[in-house]
Amino acid sequence: MGYVDDAFAKLKRTLEITKAEEQLASRRHNEIRDHVCAHLQVVRHFLTGSYKRETKTKKLKDVDIFFVIDSTGADADLRDLTPDQALQRIADILKKKYTTVTIGRRSCTIEFDTEEEIVSFDIVPAFDRDGGGYVIPDRISGQWVGTDPTVHAAKATAKNAACDGKWIPFVKMVKGYNREAGKPVRPSFLLEVMALDLVKEPFGRYQDEMRWFLASAADRITDVWPDPAGLGPDVNSSMTSAEKQQAATALREALAIAETAIRLEDDGHERAAVEEWRKLFGWRMPRPW
Repeated sequence: MGYVDDAFAKLKRTLEITKAEEQLASRRHNEIRDHVCAHLQVVRHFLTGSYKRETKTKKLKDVDIFFVIDSTGADADLRDLTPDQALQRIADILKKKYTTVTIGRRSCTIEFDTEEEIVSFDIVPAFDRDGGGYVIPDRISGQWVGTDPTVHAAKATAKNAACDGKWIPFVKMVKGYNREAGKPVRPSFLLEVMALDLVKEPFGRYQDEMRWFLASAADRITDVWPDPAGLGPDVNSSMTSAEKQQAATALREALAIAETAIRLEDDGHERAAVEEWRKLFGWRMPRPW
């Protein structure tokens, strides 16, 4: 294995959640579940999002927990509230136990010490949806919108299997680049949705797949990217036209770095190639020498 292949292997390991981090995340999300269930009539609760799909990068931010509220119970009136009102009620419940609670677009976030590896959890209130899936509050649209995270998870699992287990690590790498670049593409879930379509089988070397993905993503970031479950708003609906153009520019700049790195590797300058890749991944890609 050459330096570049080794560097990508180390990058893959760096992005993996450790056993200790997993245990801390488990303890915390179980404590959160107990607290919420003590104050709301919940029919089921489960982890969703990129942490559940194993595409979450470190540090662990915004670990999603879905709480499906009993539509016939004492808290059924939550469904009649506006998204702002509903999320405020959830925030009030969380503040009974947690100090730092903020309200986002579709969830309430509990934040922990930023120096730790498990930084925050997103609490998503939901109701069962007629016809399948769920409805959750969306403050931007002002409506309760449809979603089904189980569909997202199934598609990710199938894609990873088709790519010989390399798609999930690859998505983590792409998200790692996005963080290093200051998150020009948002939400990060958009990168995952794009990778479902843009990454083709059979999956090749990580460095080649990265170059091809960056090239395709730069050209198609301005496209409409629908919710994989076909229920909610487009995944990139929160990005303005200007933000999409800025993201396209950032992706093209990253593509230029990737192309330089591959050219250096082809010419036998593997250490220099690794240094180019590190411009995209930073500390997440340790030097293999």
